Amino acid sequence: MGLLDALRAARCCLNPLSARRSWLSTKASPPGDQNILLMGAPGAGKTTVGRIVAHRLGLPVVDVDDDVLETTWKMPVASKLAAVGGERFVEEEGRALCNFSASGCVVSLTGSNPLHAAAMRRLKESGLVVYLDVDSEDVMRRLAGMKVNRIVGQEAGVSMRDILRYRKQFYEKWLDVRVLCGAGATAEKVAEKVLKAVARYRDHAAETFVSTRSDAAAASEGRKRFSDVAIEGLAADGGLYVPKRGFPNMDAGEWRRLVDMSYPERALVLLEQCIHPSDVSAPELRKMTFEAYGSNFSSEAVAPVKHLVGNQYVQELFHGPTASFKDLALQLMPRLFAHCLPPMCNYLVLVATSGDTGSAVLSGFGGLGGGGGADPHRTGVLVFFPEEGVSETQKLQMTSRTEGNARAVGVLSDFDFCQRSIKRMFGESGLTGHLAVEYATVLSTANSINWARLLPQVVFHSSAYLDLCRDGVIKFGDPVDVCIPTGNFGNAMSAVYAKQMGVPIRKVICASNHNRVVADFVATGEYDLRGRPLVPSYSPAIDILTSSNLERFVHHVSGGDGALVKELFAGLDGRRRFRLGGALLGRMQREVAAGWCSEGDCLAAIRDVHAQTGYLMDPHTAAAKAVCDAVQDGSCPAVLCATAHYGKFAPAAFQALRLRDVPEDPAEQLRRLGSTASAPEMHGGLMGCLEETGRGPHAVRQADYGVLVEEVESMIRDSFLKEHASRGGGPRRADALLRRSSPACLRFASLGAFGLMKQAARQRRGQKGALT
Repeated sequence: MGLLDALRAARCCLNPLSARRSWLSTKASPPGDQNILLMGAPGAGKTTVGRIVAHRLGLPVVDVDDDVLETTWKMPVASKLAAVGGERFVEEEGRALCNFSASGCVVSLTGSNPLHAAAMRRLKESGLVVYLDVDSEDVMRRLAGMKVNRIVGQEAGVSMRDILRYRKQFYEKWLDVRVLCGAGATAEKVAEKVLKAVARYRDHAAETFVSTRSDAAAASEGRKRFSDVAIEGLAADGGLYVPKRGFPNMDAGEWRRLVDMSYPERALVLLEQCIHPSDVSAPELRKMTFEAYGSNFSSEAVAPVKHLVGNQYVQELFHGPTASFKDLALQLMPRLFAHCLPPMCNYLVLVATSGDTGSAVLSGFGGLGGGGGADPHRTGVLVFFPEEGVSETQKLQMTSRTEGNARAVGVLSDFDFCQRSIKRMFGESGLTGHLAVEYATVLSTANSINWARLLPQVVFHSSAYLDLCRDGVIKFGDPVDVCIPTGNFGNAMSAVYAKQMGVPIRKVICASNHNRVVADFVATGEYDLRGRPLVPSYSPAIDILTSSNLERFVHHVSGGDGALVKELFAGLDGRRRFRLGGALLGRMQREVAAGWCSEGDCLAAIRDVHAQTGYLMDPHTAAAKAVCDAVQDGSCPAVLCATAHYGKFAPAAFQALRLRDVPEDPAEQLRRLGSTASAPEMHGGLMGCLEETGRGPHAVRQADYGVLVEEVESMIRDSFLKEHASRGGGPRRADALLRRSSPACLRFASLGAFGLMKQAARQRRGQKGALT
């Protein structure tokens, strides 16, 4: 080893005797003794990027190949590999690194270091692991240029591409932050991305959330993090949480890297951009994401895009367990909720549904069991649905799920009453305080007002665009329109956020039925509920007049004007109307378009598409089709969101197709429709539910707020008091437990703050905190 190498090694404290010494710069850099460890495939550019990053930060640089392995072995790495073979090489490499001791350095790892668990645990303890996720074609081109035709672990008959794909699971196991590199990215550009990634990791306090109703002063005081808003659901002032700094924007090169990825892989990369690793670490997020979008979906593609007619495509969002698009969020959201759950207290998840959300929530939370950090004894789910406002199939899906702390209750009113009642419960400090003191229970929600529920929907809009790129329909950068059946505006809002992240969506088209409050609002800027009754339709999931997520949209187009949002929405219940000014109306109309269709138009769309193609749409997708035909000009592709399987709304499909002798049994209805449709295929999960479920009794309550509050309290008693009593000595012990827990829960319920509980939760999970 030359003099320069010797000095570099000495400065980086490779000698255990000098391990406590830290080489730090006065420039922006990780404080304390933290290293920056660059990890990635052979040929990813770790050595070159490491030198640039070290130079920019004024830190020493360590190359594991040169400064650790060759120094230890007294021979070149290639010679060692040739002498001992791949499997033994990984073991000896790992053994050499177990004695590694450096601090305050930029360390370039070898491509095979992550294959040795003990060595990686040692390395990870010393600092921040940054994964250089470089395009595999770039890697293979560089290796070819270096005349490398085989890497560690590559056996005869295994291609370089296959071994690189195999290695990826190990890199994703150990990373703290990912640096996604577009094809052909220069070392300088990658180094810049590394610096930004490290800065983001360190500055977790800046990645916070504010209420849509917060003024500038309140927003500056807010310190709500993702883990807080995932549990709280609704802000204390009645507003909805949004990221204080907006959505991250990805460049075209990064998006192109996602084109050939699977849906879970795309979801993971996008969610990493939006959830700070101090709230959910990258490996934990990977585990949740791959569990959420796995064998529970009947299509391997999860949310496939298929050609419909002309320049229209349909994204099938109904392949999840309950046959609706809600599964795309609600197979993941409960896992995030369980992960973020603070210690102490019970949690009752309240849900208002117009049909599909209820069964999806019950499926998602029911699928947690006791795994993934979830405690089924501390979490309950209560769903309110309009008794006469959902399809028979939707009702069967909800009321058949009674296992554990879960219940669905029909209400003799409409969705708006159910949603308004839940939001009122959140806003009454007397009620939340009472539940905390008496039952050690905190309320939360899984409706799209909850940020953790809305965020996963950004993924499927992004994925639809990427599928069109992969299939050669468009090139990245070409515009598309997205047409969405719209009720509560959550799905439409997630498409707006996908556009903000960099997906080239030209217009988000909102499709309404005859309850056309959103279409009228987009057209006129006036949101007017006066004298407007909610009229049941063939598409009940969008039978909504009070669209909660419009609050996020107005906040978006107003540039974050919380005072304006508060003025408009806080008084909506009293005034029943508001109007946007001309400038804001113009901004809104540049982002979205809207239209509505009659019941006849809806049925005609089902019938016409079936006659042309054999494809059978549900009435919500048909509403999107009818509105898209009327609003979109056809100059670019349009993606229709197929939000549910036709089997959930079989009577409407029979009427549209003019089929007679409709069977009474829902399972028979689905079989008959399946025999008439060439696509989509039969939904096995839905059929299984209909075959196994009888029309048993379920709870139905009057449209009275006090009655629903009583239902909440009864649910809490049944779920938590009896559970505590059965687990440890009867009601007296349960009462004692409640008395011990109540002060913390009361503080949480009254202040809406997680501080101490979240800190305890993070310490309990052993997460690596920010670099402080």
